[in-house]
Amino acid sequence: MAEIQSPLPGVFYRSPSPDKDPFVQDGDPVETGQVIGLIEVMKQFSEVRSDAAGTLRAFEVEDGDMVNPGDVIAVVAES
Repeated sequence: MAEIQSPLPGVFYRSPSPDKDPFVQDGDPVETGQVIGLIEVMKQFSEVRSDAAGTLRAFEVEDGDMVNPGDVIAVVAES
């Protein structure tokens, strides 16, 4: 299992905008470097990317949750 950790403090979002589908959902395949969400810091958005290829097992934070550097955002079962 690989943990995807927050690189920054801010608010985590699973989709590019409120009216768009999430980047990925639990159970979806992910590739190394694939965007899985965004973190908003002072009205600027930074992409959160998967560090491993495999299956996204679960998000550990909810959409709109505050995160800190090092917080686990999601877990990937590596393939």
